[in-house]
This record gives sequence, structure tokens and C-alpha cells, in this order.
Amino acid sequence: MIDPVFLDTPLYRCEALESRLGCAVSVKLETANPVRSFKARGTELVASLLAGSGQQAVVCASAGNLGQALAWSGRGRGLDVTVVASRRAPAAKLDRIRALGARLELVDGDFEMARERAAAIARRDGVRLVEDSLDIETCEGAATIGLELVEAAPSFDAVLIALGGGALATGIGHVIKALAPGVEVICVQPQGAPAMTLSWRERRVVTTGSADTIADGVAGRFPIPAVLDDLLLVADDAVLVREESITAGMRLLLDHAGLVVEPSAALGVAAVLEDRDRFAGRHVVTVVCGGNVDMDAYRRWTGG
Repeated sequence: MIDPVFLDTPLYRCEALESRLGCAVSVKLETANPVRSFKARGTELVASLLAGSGQQAVVCASAGNLGQALAWSGRGRGLDVTVVASRRAPAAKLDRIRALGARLELVDGDFEMARERAAAIARRDGVRLVEDSLDIETCEGAATIGLELVEAAPSFDAVLIALGGGALATGIGHVIKALAPGVEVICVQPQGAPAMTLSWRERRVVTTGSADTIADGVAGRFPIPAVLDDLLLVADDAVLVREESITAGMRLLLDHAGLVVEPSAALGVAAVLEDRDRFAGRHVVTVVCGGNVDMDAYRRWTGG
């Protein structure tokens, strides 16, 4: 069901990063596709199933990347796509959602407010609500990354995964634990948006009053209980990183890998920067999960 353009994304050792990080580093590059993030692996499944069942419309809340992916997948299958997002979302992501033909509704609050509005629209109009990380298709889409990792790089010791709503971490995590159980699954979140990490550590849902991070793609405040249950099954660790480590990771990926990434995609590198001893001498894979970023902000963060 997934368009091949989103599959078999590049995976390679990045030796230029290794001297800086003190460990062997492989990059799984999920920006090399038409929506520049991993999200379309899941929206391709959603849109295919909806089109096959005769449904015409779908709505989602998005920090930006899911909306782009659903718009792309829906456009190719004749679906009427509505995306609800925060006005504070990066303009580059909002512009791309519009360009892909989706109806975009903006709310004044954060992502959690957008989620509430999307649910209200679904109830009002009787259309399918796509809930990232809760809908199994979004997790199954991410799980295909895990299949590709296991098939192509069976010798790695740990995989570093950005943790937001949880689809990426649970999808990849279930595959890794089933097919390569010796590999450590490490989830990474910003200190300014720690809700899912705190929930994992306490084994219960922990919400936060705010989310303050440049990594907008993972800035949720209300973890979904069912997703946390999945995460507790597959994550070996969940760590929090500082904002300065995220921007340092973005600079390293630019200077030594030639990659322009959004902050969420640099979380894995940030985790290594903050705990070099833990990863010394090991082979880690970091999933570069998105590259949709406002360039003015990017230049401020990276000093470019």
C-alpha cells in the first residue's frame, strides 16, 4: 500500500560524524522523499484503506509533518483532507500543507488544542479522524523503517529514535525487539517537552502544562495511554536532552553529513553528545526523521 518512493530510504555509515561523537554512527535518512519526513509511510496506509472503503474525507491534527503526508497521500487517492494545526507551527510546514491541496484550519493554541479541534470536526462532519500514534496504521508505517534497519544493518548495538506521540518509537521498537532483541531501543525527547519520557519512567501517563522546545514535531503534552502501554513494551530507555544539544546536533549533521534537518531529527545525535561514554565504541543508528524547517530559524539555530 505504501508508494515505493517512501520505502528503502538511505541507510549508511557516516564516518565524518564518528570522530565527533566517539562511536560508529549510521544514519537512516527519512527526509529523502516528497514530504521530507517518515510520516507518509503511515498516511499511505491510512489513505489506501479509506479509499478502498469508499470514504471521501479525513481530518487530522498535525504539528506539520503528518499534515503534509496526509495531504500528499490523500491527494493521490481523491480524498478530501482537512488539517488542523497551531498558528505557531513553522510557516514552511503550513505552506506545504496548503500547496498539497489540503484544507488547513489554524488554532491559536498548541498542538493539543489542534487535536481537540480536529476531533470536533470529525464528530461534526462524520469523517475519519486520523490520530497520530494512536491509529495503528501510523505505527505500522513507522514499523517498516524497523524492517529496513534489521535487513540492512544487523550489526548495530542501539537505535536512537525521536520520541513525540510515539508512533515512530513504538513502530520501530516492536520490530527491533521481535527480530533483533539484542539491540537497545533508546527514545529521545527534549527537556522542554518531556511528557512521554516522564510517563515511560513512571509507567503511568504524566501530562505537562506546557511544551517549550524548538523541536516542534515532538512537542506534545498529553500522552495517549494506549501508546504508552506499547512504549513500555519496547523501549529500553528514554532520555531527555537540552536545547543547546539539539542545535549542536543540527550543526554536526549539516557540517559533517551535509544534511539540513529539523530539530526533532537531531535528537539522536544530541543524545550521544550528552552521554559520550555510554556510546563509546558502539555502533548506533540514528533515525533522521524530518527535514521540514523554516530556513530563517534554521540559520539562527545553526549559526549559518
